[in-house]
Amino acid sequence: MITALRPLVLIRGFGGLDERDEQRNAYQGFNDGTVYPGKRGESYIYEGFLLRALKSEVYPYSDATNVVGYYASDLSTPEDCADWDPGVVSGSIVIDPATARTALRHGVAGTMWVYRYYDLIPRSLARYGEGLTRLIRLIQTAAARHDEEFDGVDVIAHSMGGLVLRAALSQLEQQSPGSAAKLIHRVVTLGTPHRGISFQRIPRWLLERLPAVEQSADEIAAFDPHSIAFRDVGRWFPVERILTVVGTNHRTYGNSAADLLNRLFSLVDEGSADRRRTDGLVTHSGAQLPGAPRTFVHKCHGGPDSLVTSREAFEIAMRFFHATHRARLWLDEALVRGGNRSPGCREYWFGVSIKPRFVDFDLFHQSPEAENCYGPFQRPDLTDDLPDLATELYKSLAEPGDRTTGWAGPDRLIWDGWFDERLRPEAAQGLVFRLDVNVGERDLSGPGFSDNIVFRKQYFAQIFPDSPPAFFLHTGERYLDVRNPVTREQLDELAGTGPTALVQRPQAAPESRASTGTWNLQVGGTDFAATLRLEITAVTN
Repeated sequence: MITALRPLVLIRGFGGLDERDEQRNAYQGFNDGTVYPGKRGESYIYEGFLLRALKSEVYPYSDATNVVGYYASDLSTPEDCADWDPGVVSGSIVIDPATARTALRHGVAGTMWVYRYYDLIPRSLARYGEGLTRLIRLIQTAAARHDEEFDGVDVIAHSMGGLVLRAALSQLEQQSPGSAAKLIHRVVTLGTPHRGISFQRIPRWLLERLPAVEQSADEIAAFDPHSIAFRDVGRWFPVERILTVVGTNHRTYGNSAADLLNRLFSLVDEGSADRRRTDGLVTHSGAQLPGAPRTFVHKCHGGPDSLVTSREAFEIAMRFFHATHRARLWLDEALVRGGNRSPGCREYWFGVSIKPRFVDFDLFHQSPEAENCYGPFQRPDLTDDLPDLATELYKSLAEPGDRTTGWAGPDRLIWDGWFDERLRPEAAQGLVFRLDVNVGERDLSGPGFSDNIVFRKQYFAQIFPDSPPAFFLHTGERYLDVRNPVTREQLDELAGTGPTALVQRPQAAPESRASTGTWNLQVGGTDFAATLRLEITAVTN
């Protein structure tokens, strides 16, 4: 159990043209979950983010939502302030002394706060950003009241909630340069249109005829794909502390109009309406920030089993906020051996998926269905010079073409993720995650197939992060049974070399350091072979 969690602020997304229903929603969608009939045990029912956090034994959060009230007009100072400064109990965003007395009796560590910006007026991002800065400072004030060390808040923002956060970052920088990095510790955005929404080019005359659009015009304008406001985020806040979670399943999103418009703009950008690369509303590239880490999940933008209501969102966020270790995976060498290798006749795509043991949900997902694999490659060694991702993301979303399927970072970075060693059962040996490697091929010459599978195989990576660190790559789960644990010493005796070994002992990479484990692992089969490089580093939160 983590004993000193930072306060966590939850920010909802766009509520539509009429916000009255959103004002009646107690927890702004963060209490909605998903049932997974095909899964078992703890993976069967996901109760929603808020309830899962309240029930967690590892991350024991408590609910502080009612401590702060949000009002359309200012409240005067109450008679009983309970020694609170009048400035925090009066205004449109105020602490309720009576509720604070019980909800904050142990302080603000590990508290959750739902930011209800739709209770405020007027409807504008500037107002919402102002309200968020006020909330964070109120939490800081409450921490000081309990003589707690305040290391900032963590933030989870769905969709437009990330733009509300951006407005707050701007205002904090204006008030006191550098203050945002002190008041906010880490951020996870879920499908936030950081770079806009590709089809948000609605004519003004049409907007003016939509009911209630006048009140929400400022919010709609924030989705402008021509805007480059996202470039300023790095000036106000370290982008490496923002994890952008990108949804890839447009098929399950209920807004058919949004899907059609995204297809039309895909036709303009890529010459095909079949490639959508969206979560149903926001494109993969629109949901990312240049220089910020990102992860993909095969979920849609909103609704049932979506970015905000899926178990994946909780697992990814908790690991990013509280990780004990960070993992990075690169492609060092590769060779496609089979198929028609004549120049210009084939293109290849490469991707991986990552699933941690004891949690039947992906932390990172690439697949042909998600349309987010790296490529296209025409060279069988996958050394084509793909566009630099950060450079492409720095451009306006409105610029023609989508060239953001290049590597995640320098040196052919595949994946950048986080693990928490405290989540594994006591009997489990080391950290284990499943690595799913897939290579696809498409015929460009005419009558061939567009969806050939060159290679796909699952591996099980087992890391012992203690000094000295050790790593084993399994081709099956035979030696990973918690009921009959196989120790590190026994694995060392069993392990062999090469991709055919049942337990592979990857070679330590030359750049390994005492506090870091770096290994070269061999994967492949008849038609494909590759050398991957995995690095594990300890994280200090």
